[in-house]
Amino acid sequence: MIDVQRLRVLRAVAEHGSFNRAADALRLTPSAVSQHVAALERSLGARVVARSTRGATLTRAGRVMVGAAESVAAELEHARRQVDRLAGGRTRLTVATFTSGGRLLLPDALARLTAAHPDTEVHIREAEPESSLPLVRQGTADLALAYRFDGPLPGRLGPDSGLAWEGLLEDPLHAVLREDHPLAAREEVDLAELAGEPWVLGCLKTEAYLRRFAEQAGFAPEVRGTTTDYFFARSLVAAGTGISLVPSIALAPPVPGVRTVPIAPPAPTRLFGVVTRARHDLPHVRTLVAALKEQAARRETV
Repeated sequence: MIDVQRLRVLRAVAEHGSFNRAADALRLTPSAVSQHVAALERSLGARVVARSTRGATLTRAGRVMVGAAESVAAELEHARRQVDRLAGGRTRLTVATFTSGGRLLLPDALARLTAAHPDTEVHIREAEPESSLPLVRQGTADLALAYRFDGPLPGRLGPDSGLAWEGLLEDPLHAVLREDHPLAAREEVDLAELAGEPWVLGCLKTEAYLRRFAEQAGFAPEVRGTTTDYFFARSLVAAGTGISLVPSIALAPPVPGVRTVPIAPPAPTRLFGVVTRARHDLPHVRTLVAALKEQAARRETV
């Protein structure tokens, strides 16, 4: 039988990339971490970690075992929550969400959840997709509001990941220009028309996305600033620092002195979705997912 503690140690090695850092995280000695990994390898008859002066990397067998470790950890967390519910009579539901998506969809959806399941104790964790998906996979969160651009979601997501993605809505990005900009009165603007403009952006992911689209349009954008707040980025546009690219749901509240212009097709777009554990079909989770879909549908018909 495979020891659960050894799987936990392997997960830490995979996450931190070295025995020393895994030992710090687990409050063990590096020797103890090494012994746990060696014992796991003996029980499997296969190496799970390749050791080098640069650190520790998983072998193919190690990646298989880390996937199993994540599933085991999630099942144990789920069982613990079920026991807590039986003992206390309340169900704990943890939602991980990125800020703008949560602000748009969660309040009304949570009101519907609490009306249908008044014994549910809701906890919210703000997290970007690269952090929220592992929380769901590990069982720390029951579901996550997440987004992606034109690439895959961060982390593993597929038939073997234990996670399920359900799309909610599309969130096209818009050009934000000063109100005196020559293109500010247009009904839409081609991205190529913005070549040569300085940019100030409200998200590091938006910068990477802009660069991919700009390359297709035949130019390399000059990015003068990247913030972590779309409102701040729009304020910098109003101040004349540059122009910006902002998702539609992040265009409120309005900023005086700027105009928003849609990008002509093919427009860069964020895709919203909800991520859940594929095998856990709990009533309160189903209710919240249905409520989120309803809120997204209302948004798309506005």
